[in-house]
Amino acid sequence: MSKVKFPKDYKSLLGVRETEHAIVMVKDFFQTQLSTALNLTRVTAPLFVESGKGLNDDLNGVERAVKFPAKDLNDAQLEIVHSLAKWKRVKVTDMNLMPGFGIYTDMNAIRADEELDNIHSLYVDQWDWCACLEESERNVMYLKETVKKIYDCLKRTEFFIYDRYENIKPILPEKIQFIYSDDLQRKYPDLTPKERENKVCQEFGAVFLIGIGGKLPDGTIHDGRAPDYDDWISESGDGHRGLNGDLLVWNPVLQEAYELSSMGIRVSPESLKLQLEERGCMDRMKFEFHKKLAAGELSYTIGGGVGQSRLCMFFLRKAHIGEIQVSIWPDSMREECKRNGINLL
Repeated sequence: MSKVKFPKDYKSLLGVRETEHAIVMVKDFFQTQLSTALNLTRVTAPLFVESGKGLNDDLNGVERAVKFPAKDLNDAQLEIVHSLAKWKRVKVTDMNLMPGFGIYTDMNAIRADEELDNIHSLYVDQWDWCACLEESERNVMYLKETVKKIYDCLKRTEFFIYDRYENIKPILPEKIQFIYSDDLQRKYPDLTPKERENKVCQEFGAVFLIGIGGKLPDGTIHDGRAPDYDDWISESGDGHRGLNGDLLVWNPVLQEAYELSSMGIRVSPESLKLQLEERGCMDRMKFEFHKKLAAGELSYTIGGGVGQSRLCMFFLRKAHIGEIQVSIWPDSMREECKRNGINLL
């Protein structure tokens, strides 16, 4: 139970019925804003993919995918997605989309190895999106401009909620700050990555932390990132590496840094090989996805995910993600939450 934080004197600003209505409003409004800002068309997404194709998101490389045999496919092994990080790139390539245009989808996943707490659940729902770009646009300036567009969508959604629930006051700053993970490590060398995020988010309110997955000056990494979708090894300029990052805000209920989105420019054939070598994952080159990417058969893209329940939890000022989505929780967690004013759905 030490993993769950219980804000002192917490009380939800919305009742259960109001919360259910507000969840629909937040999701409908934000996805329209996102698709308009980034020129994204909605597509239907898979819940599971075939094992052995390299299409599933491997996360940190150790999480187990939920698998099952399909009777009418000669018991072929299928696995529930962790996310659609790689599937999206194949999809936009097959759709032959022009640079500047892309797709988004409702992604529903199961992450059986997730450690359950205020913001982590076995069930993951997010808007997965992916857009095509020119090879010449694979740079940090293009990444930053895309982040700004997404942040503007967040700001508009915040006002949309305030306009309907006046007791939920806007708190996001006018602009988002961009900070490199290696600079943050140099500034706070004695703090853990999470403690660094807390420091910078409390100071600025909203931060995009660039360079997640690549090595920091002390040889560590800020956080894990799979080596075969985000590009965290290419030069980003000014002596830094990384063309990806996390969008973080200060959560006033939990009093900590809070990730709303992970995104980045996707690997090129060159950076794919470098990242697989650095992580000792060259065996993945046997997969169909990796062979196509290495051969230059997949479009250059930028993409990411925006957590749906995370977004609603933040904008509705909830203390636990279980107040937004229906999942399975330990009985002890449910009882402890109830005693502390947190009503899990």
